[in-house]
Amino acid sequence: MDFSTPQRRRTAEPILPMINVVFLLLIFFLLSSQIAPRAPFTVVPPKLETGEAAASGAILFMAADGQLHFSGAKGGDALAAVIAQAGGRRRLSLRADAAVPAREVASLISRLRDTGITSVTLAGIGS
Repeated sequence: MDFSTPQRRRTAEPILPMINVVFLLLIFFLLSSQIAPRAPFTVVPPKLETGEAAASGAILFMAADGQLHFSGAKGGDALAAVIAQAGGRRRLSLRADAAVPAREVASLISRLRDTGITSVTLAGIGS
């Protein structure tokens, strides 16, 4: 008979709290992440009569007062940023506010064409 104290088994580390923390972090990052860039100002696009909403990608924003915004650049710098970033891509989405006069949008599209952008998609909302 052996009356000595038995060797203690090493207890397993509790892994369940770590799994809970990992899942909570995952949920937090999913909820707080930014899937698409936020608009720099409120843009109310015109309603579409036909066609589909524009796809994401390079997006130039135009506010109701005519102010331009592209990837953090504003005004004239926005056009320079469009030209610099367009590079090989000659496509661009334009999100203009519904209050912007059509002649200003046409003038902007003409300036974009002069810079080498061959395709401008006007973004709108479905009817």
